[in-house]
Amino acid sequence: MNRTRIFLNACGLVTPFGDTAATAAGLFAGREDALCWRDDLLKGRRVLVGAVTGELPAVPEGLAAYGSRNNRLMLAALLDIGAEVAQAAARWGADRVAVVMGSSTSGIAEGEAALARLRGAGCWPESYDYRQQELGSLGEFAARALGLTGPAYTIGAACASSAKAFAAARRLIRAGLADAAVVGGADTLCRTTLGGFGALQALSMGRCNPFSRNRDGITIGEGAVAILISGEPGPVELLGLGETSDAYHPTAPDPSGNGARTAILAALTEAGLAPSQIGYINLHGTATTLNDAMESRAVAGVFGTGVPCSSTKPLTGHMLGATGGCEAGFLWLMLARPEACPPLPPHLWDGEADPDLPALHLADRGELLARGRAVLTNTFGFAGSNAALVLGRPA
Repeated sequence: MNRTRIFLNACGLVTPFGDTAATAAGLFAGREDALCWRDDLLKGRRVLVGAVTGELPAVPEGLAAYGSRNNRLMLAALLDIGAEVAQAAARWGADRVAVVMGSSTSGIAEGEAALARLRGAGCWPESYDYRQQELGSLGEFAARALGLTGPAYTIGAACASSAKAFAAARRLIRAGLADAAVVGGADTLCRTTLGGFGALQALSMGRCNPFSRNRDGITIGEGAVAILISGEPGPVELLGLGETSDAYHPTAPDPSGNGARTAILAALTEAGLAPSQIGYINLHGTATTLNDAMESRAVAGVFGTGVPCSSTKPLTGHMLGATGGCEAGFLWLMLARPEACPPLPPHLWDGEADPDLPALHLADRGELLARGRAVLTNTFGFAGSNAALVLGRPA
């Protein structure tokens, strides 16, 4: 089997903090100002969300049919790595650079607005095109915007979508179907998503509070990430990857955490690392009762309770299909820094531990990566779709 080493060569992010640089500054400082209250997303209720503010780039000429906010958010992330992607295409050919994206919303917000116009005025908006809300729109748009002609598609695996995109892209490279890939994901705020989580009674009344005895649900956010990966050495290496599927329940995780634990162990095994060599864990940490209970048991069962951990969702909101890729991007921001011991994203919560959960080491502001060279990120989606990625600085 082809075991080509895979490196993360460049990363572009757009989150409620802002662009890549603003995200790094807000993330490691643990800033609490990226969330805002909205009253236009859920009928009869104000909700706290992580919204991306500021002007987004317009889609390139000829791609108006793909002009959704979701695609424009991705375009903002792509602009940060455009030069590196162009160099890859020049070296290997545009047909040898793949695009694999993850999303769960695509352009649903545009579909919602178009349907409202149809009901109110009796006609569709002239600017609306059904391709804006097709799930596959994101990968197709990204490839066209970058001028790439290699394999291009979108993965829809709920909140694990963009994490699983890394596995799919790596398979393309190792199978010889591509020499490099642009991997990432985007999801944007829409009424359908907020209404769905509201119907499940899974929305927090404010900022989510992972692993607290007082946790009451998810805070939804939006964001996008684009990462160029290849076999060429880069500042960060994908050391190991594990995927599992619980098939336990359409929305609830397996309470034993067996699927999550198996994914973590698979990633460690492939990386050739012992649990003691992991210096930090980015937790999925949604702050729902069931997810936090499952994940804390899985993590404690593999690592014990001494490894620094944090959930970044109280800082940015849960970016749904983009969350796995964005949080891998957060680890890239950490590992690509020049410091030997870079800062960890802090865990923002009320400090009231749930006595029914293993007492994980939840990172405080100012903690540094001091144990080992590798870090782990967990992503778990509806229907038990699990992914774990181990990243590190190249040896």
